[in-house]
Amino acid sequence: MADTSALLDPATYETGPPLAELARLRAAGPVAWVDELDGPGCWLVLRHAEVEQVLKDPATFSSWLGATQVRDAGDLPWVRQMMLNMDPPDHSRLRRLLTRSFTPRAVAALTASIEATAAALVDRMIAGAGEGRCDFATDVAADLPLVTLADVLGVPVEDRWLMFDWSNRVIGWQDPDYASSAVFDGGSGTAMARQAVALRPVPDAEGRLPDPRTRAGMPDLYAYARLLAEEKRRAPGRDVMSVLLAQTDGDDAPVSDAEFENMFWLFAVAGNETLRNGLPGGLIALLSHPEALARLRADPGLLLGAVEEMLRWWTPVMVFRRTATCDVTVGDTRVRAGDKVVVSFTSANRDERVFADPDRFDVRRAPNPQLSFGHGPHFCLGAQLARVQMRSLFAELLRRTSVLELDGPPALLRSSFQRGVKRLPLHWVAG
Repeated sequence: MADTSALLDPATYETGPPLAELARLRAAGPVAWVDELDGPGCWLVLRHAEVEQVLKDPATFSSWLGATQVRDAGDLPWVRQMMLNMDPPDHSRLRRLLTRSFTPRAVAALTASIEATAAALVDRMIAGAGEGRCDFATDVAADLPLVTLADVLGVPVEDRWLMFDWSNRVIGWQDPDYASSAVFDGGSGTAMARQAVALRPVPDAEGRLPDPRTRAGMPDLYAYARLLAEEKRRAPGRDVMSVLLAQTDGDDAPVSDAEFENMFWLFAVAGNETLRNGLPGGLIALLSHPEALARLRADPGLLLGAVEEMLRWWTPVMVFRRTATCDVTVGDTRVRAGDKVVVSFTSANRDERVFADPDRFDVRRAPNPQLSFGHGPHFCLGAQLARVQMRSLFAELLRRTSVLELDGPPALLRSSFQRGVKRLPLHWVAG
C-alpha cells in the first residue's frame, strides 16, 4: 500500500482534507492501515456503516483505554477522567446528570438568546463595515458559540474570550498561529478571569509551551473552572452548570469538583470549536456553490436541510479514536486487541453507499444521515443547540444581505483533527 502517513500530517490540511485519497481508500475497502510519523499506526475506518459499528459499541471499541485523540496521550490517567474519554457506566452517569440539566426551560431560554445574539451579530457586521467587508470567521462566527457557551456555563459574558484562547491552544496546538493564543487580556474581565490569566503558561527559554492537552498545560482554565464552581455553589443561577452542580437527588452521585472542572474543559473547548468552524465552513460551502446560495435565498424554508448538508459537506471534526478491547473484525479487516481504531467522519460523510454524488453540495439532500455529531452513546449533547445557532445566524445573514462573496482565500487551520477556519474574508452587500 502507498504511504498513508500524510493523512495524519497536520500540514496536509492547510489546503483542505485529502478527499481524493480518502475516496481511493474507501473504494478499496471499509478500513485502511495508516502509518504514524510518531506512533504505531492505526486502522482508519472509512465507510459510514463501519463508522457507526465502531461508535455504537463501546465495549469493543473503548474511548477510555487509549482516549479519543489519534496521538497517544501524554497524561493518560488525567485524560481518562474526562467524559469524552469514558466508557459506560461512568460515561452514562455523567451524561444522565448533564441531560437532566438541559431542562426544557433552559433550552427555551438558550434558543431565544441564540436568536437574539445572531441578529445582533449581523447588525454589528452591517453597521461596522462601511465597505461591506469583514473577516466572517473572527468578526462574526467566533462570537456566537462563545456567547452561547457563556449562557450554558454561566460564565460572565465579558469573560467569554477566555474560551476562545483555550480552544485555540487545545485544538490548534499543531498550528503556530493558535498554540500561544492570548486574545483575552483580562483588563475588561471579572476578578475570576484576572486570577486565571495570571496563571496562563508562558514559553520556556526555547520558546516551547507545555502540552495543552494535559492538565499542567491549562492551569488558567482549571483555575477559572474551580472559581466558577465555588461561585455557583454559593450563588446558583439558572444556567445549565448551576443546575448540574445542584443535583443531589436520584440514584446518580452528584458531580464532584474534579468532574465539574473536566466538564468545564469539555464544554469550553470542544463545545466552542466545532460550531466555530462549522459556521464559516457552512458559508464556504454556500459561496463555493452559488446555485445553492441562490436556491436558499429564494426558499428560506430549505434552511433546516441546508444546515445538515453544511455539516456533512464541511465536517468540522474529522476523526475520533477508539481502542479495540479484543480481537474483532471491522468490515473485512481483522483488528487486534489494543489496536488504534480511528473513525473518519470526513470519509463517512462522503460515502457513496449512503450519499448519492457525495461531493455535490445539495441543500435539498434527503435523507441526510450525516455523522458530524457522532453516533452512539457519545452522540454530541450540544447538537440541538448547534443546529439552532447555525439556522439562526444563516437566516439573519441571508435576510440582511443581497450579495455574499469571498473577498480573498480562506486560511485553514493546520490540524489533522479539526477542519478549522482561521480567516474567511467576506464581501457583502446589504439587502
